[in-house]
Amino acid sequence: MSEEESIGRVRTPREGQVLGILEARLGGSRCEVRCVDGNVRNCRIPGRLKRRLWVREGDVVLVEPWEFGGEEKGDLIFSYKKNHAQWLKKEGYLDALEDLDEF
Repeated sequence: MSEEESIGRVRTPREGQVLGILEARLGGSRCEVRCVDGNVRNCRIPGRLKRRLWVREGDVVLVEPWEFGGEEKGDLIFSYKKNHAQWLKKEGYLDALEDLDEF
């Protein structure tokens, strides 16, 4: 089985969503995420995902900015696995975060 076959389908950001890298866990289901659009957001894990979405520092995540205060706050809605994050980097989705070493 080649690498392309093992990746499968990768969720890409839709309109109103941005990719980011989780920088710090703040406690109480809150995290600090450095996003592709240049903002550092204080994100929360919504209650519907609280028990299903497990994240660590350095993970590539999908963030949905809030309608009000979207420059500073948002919701974490998806966490990517290592091989999906490498595919996103290869396809150019994470080009704005070129200073990251490895995730």
